[in-house]
Amino acid sequence: MSNYPNIIKVRDDHEPTFFGVTSITEDDPDIKNNKEMKFTSDPNSNPAWLNGSESFSHRDLRSRIEPWLTALFQSEHLSLLAGAGITHAIHYIAADEPAAGMVKLDLNTHGKEIDETASESSKAAGRREGNIEDQLRVANELLRGLEILNKPEASLLRSELESGLKEFAEAILTSERNIAKSSEKNRELAFNTLVTFLMSFASRTGVRDRLNIFTTNYDRLIETGAEIAGIHLIDRFIGNISPIFRSSRLDIDLHYNPPGIRGEPRYLEGVVRFSKLHGSIDWLQYGDDIRRVGLPFGASSLTPYLDVAGYPDTTAHKMMVFPNAAKDQETANYPYIELFRDLASAVCRPNSTLVTYGYSFGDEHINRVMRDMLTIPSTHLVIISFNDPLGRIMKLYDEWGRHSQISLLIGPELADITNLTQYYLPKAAIDKTTSRMTELLKQRLPNVKEEKPSDIELDSIGPVIGIS
Repeated sequence: MSNYPNIIKVRDDHEPTFFGVTSITEDDPDIKNNKEMKFTSDPNSNPAWLNGSESFSHRDLRSRIEPWLTALFQSEHLSLLAGAGITHAIHYIAADEPAAGMVKLDLNTHGKEIDETASESSKAAGRREGNIEDQLRVANELLRGLEILNKPEASLLRSELESGLKEFAEAILTSERNIAKSSEKNRELAFNTLVTFLMSFASRTGVRDRLNIFTTNYDRLIETGAEIAGIHLIDRFIGNISPIFRSSRLDIDLHYNPPGIRGEPRYLEGVVRFSKLHGSIDWLQYGDDIRRVGLPFGASSLTPYLDVAGYPDTTAHKMMVFPNAAKDQETANYPYIELFRDLASAVCRPNSTLVTYGYSFGDEHINRVMRDMLTIPSTHLVIISFNDPLGRIMKLYDEWGRHSQISLLIGPELADITNLTQYYLPKAAIDKTTSRMTELLKQRLPNVKEEKPSDIELDSIGPVIGIS
């Protein structure tokens, strides 16, 4: 690993700054006194904001990052794209190990040909080797061809896909179950961290456009975190017993009438629009409809929830995880085409900020939307990632060229979800009291801007998220 695995580029930085932890020994007085960890930048970076200092700390980084993110989070339109990184981060806090990965299926029917083609597809997308999504895409194309040709291998391949998808879904359920069954202390810490993370984004007053959360994950971690946080998720599913996916989603929202006030109702706070771009393990195709089944978080098995009266042929192959085509090309496009339309319409508009967390930039169809978004000068992209092992993020950063519209927070010291929520994300509340206090400080202390950030309580610097 590089001596400078962390990358920061915010505010008016012209170039990214690479930095790492300062070399320390057990006899270091800072370690003995339990003081803040110190960082040193790459000599080739030489950022102006260090003002010649040889080292800096989390507090110095916070004074630079937190006000910037707070300002961006008050954009007219704000969206969050969460990848597998958020599941791994929360799972690691709860169970002290990473969550289930995208393990490939073990297919016997034309398995070699499927793996070779999947590998070619993954290399074209910038990944080292094919994963289950690449396999599913190729296997479903092959299955459709075998069915057209009426080949006997079609039934064998379909059976293997059903078995493989069931194992894949239950591996995801195992990760959920590991979080739910972890020790009470770890579980509370994990969910409290997740709630703080989500609330930092969702704490927007009703007068602002709703936060949009998009995720490529199949698990239900974000839904569970939102439920604990009291966040109302608005997605395309309508109904209570067996919610059904609807294309005709209108601008549904939540309002309330303040007591004793006449006139227009007010928007309810803590409401978020939510889209799972690659589907979910609790989405199943029932007939011509996509429905969400009542699969509990961390259920021990998927099987009982597939046994639904009126739909006797429901199997794991009907599970809507991208790009699993249960029937034909129209099914493959639906419902995903609606979800990606939501993504494009949410981010590709003026005064829009998109924050990615734990997203590896391995999906070209999503990257294309981001690239198009950056052609609008008033948009901004914030990339937060624990690492960049394949160099894909920095490669796209150089290719897209819109450096002034991109902020980077890459590396464990910046993107570790504990560090992120503790130091860098805006206050996870709609707090008008702090805003009023800041205005009073400006009136009483006219020279407050000339003081160093370390001399002032950092929570009092800059605007507070969600304040008009």
